[in-house]
Amino acid sequence: MLKIFFTLSLLFTFFLHATEMLPTWNEGKSKTSIMNYVNAVTDKNSTDFIPMKDRIAVFDNDGTLWSEQPVYFQFFFAIDRVKALSSMHPEWKNTQPFKAVLEGDMKTVMASGEEGVSKLIMATHTGMSDEEFDAVVIDWIKTAKHPTKHVLYSELVFQPMLELLNYLRENDFKTFIVSGGGIDFMRPWASEVYGIPQNQIIGSQIEVKYENKQIVRVPKLKFVDDKEGKPVGIHYHIGQRPVAAFGNSDGDFDMMQYTEANPKYKTLQLYVHHTDDKREWAYDRESHMGKLDKGLDYAKEHNWTIVDMKKEWKVVYPFEMKK
Repeated sequence: MLKIFFTLSLLFTFFLHATEMLPTWNEGKSKTSIMNYVNAVTDKNSTDFIPMKDRIAVFDNDGTLWSEQPVYFQFFFAIDRVKALSSMHPEWKNTQPFKAVLEGDMKTVMASGEEGVSKLIMATHTGMSDEEFDAVVIDWIKTAKHPTKHVLYSELVFQPMLELLNYLRENDFKTFIVSGGGIDFMRPWASEVYGIPQNQIIGSQIEVKYENKQIVRVPKLKFVDDKEGKPVGIHYHIGQRPVAAFGNSDGDFDMMQYTEANPKYKTLQLYVHHTDDKREWAYDRESHMGKLDKGLDYAKEHNWTIVDMKKEWKVVYPFEMKK
């Protein structure tokens, strides 16, 4: 009788522990695939076992760990910086795309394309030391609010993905951000929000130089960590293939294929599919931001995990849990 009671107690404890994992994920295919994978690769008796040193998981940021609509949040940062710096640059009143930013003409700003965006980024992200830039970013992330959600940008992180990051770390995975966003824009705040150390954040880079005992940011693009750039960034920063990759767009597709091609270990590829037009946004193939087209087809054909945000997440943002 005691043995039966002990066995039942163990089963109950296991069940209770299991239900605590990923609590804002609804029971379903995605949650099951994540947990089955983690259980398999952390079990020393499993043929799929992966040693701790090789448990590398890479995450995109925009659209994967936090929202990215109607434009990437770093772009909103650049727009706010143009307004803040405009008094020192009177020429911007007659120079595009700065003129459009100051007049609130977002249609013209967006029509300026990559060249226009690059001008805004270079003008607002350079000409200062790393410490000065960090301070500006931290102040912005603590005070700036999203134009339609009316909450801090840092509140628009995905609660289920925060749980996933913690779940992986609890199982001795080393988690990295591999983002098309600027590495120096993410580092000042992402560590606190995601629990990922600054030296495990990879992103696009602006040139810097050493001058007067400090690193100074130079208005020249050094590296774009997007699409085929993501595996390159992983190679240089991490030095080995990941075993798990998480993204939401075609911009993450190369990183996820690179992970899938790991010759040594079982891998996991997961796409966050934005299907919730009420709590967040619904978009994929035709989106101007976070387009998911080629990757969606490939994911379906190759049995990758595709998270239906509307159906599989109990909440999207942490503040929803307070209601």
